Amino acid sequence: MPYRWTPAPDDTGGELTLWPHQSLSAKGFVTFIGIFFFMALIPFYGLLGTHLLWALLPFMLAALGGIWYALRRNERDRQIVEVLTLSPQITQLLRQNPRGAAQDWQCNTYWVTAQMHETGGPVPHYVTLKGAGREVEIGAFLSEEERKTLYLELSDRLRHLARP
Repeated sequence: MPYRWTPAPDDTGGELTLWPHQSLSAKGFVTFIGIFFFMALIPFYGLLGTHLLWALLPFMLAALGGIWYALRRNERDRQIVEVLTLSPQITQLLRQNPRGAAQDWQCNTYWVTAQMHETGGPVPHYVTLKGAGREVEIGAFLSEEERKTLYLELSDRLRHLARP
């Protein structure tokens, strides 16, 4: 799962770190680009020694560059980290976006509730935290099953902290 609980030393609270699933490693990126390049060169062997080779080569290189850019852009866009800190007094959520400033939310733990919106959110089984007059999303980039599990774990921990 692309999240990790770090318990507090005195077992009152803890820290939850969430991040998007990173399915393409650096080695996988190099392998994919290499295979695409050599597979795209196969049709060019029949064009060796002709002017048509030089006419089509820029289009193949543009396709390679487009795939390179799309994969790198996707990697940058997945650099989201959410850190939820739970304590008996304060619950704080800090979200570091890939571009732009960090977003921060905090509330008295007693008033925090975890809610799951099965429909009506940007994704199915949308998980939010509500308190201090605001409702903030958490883990929207997780898969549906991971969001369900996250909701259950958050509900249990918040219930345990707020009402000992």
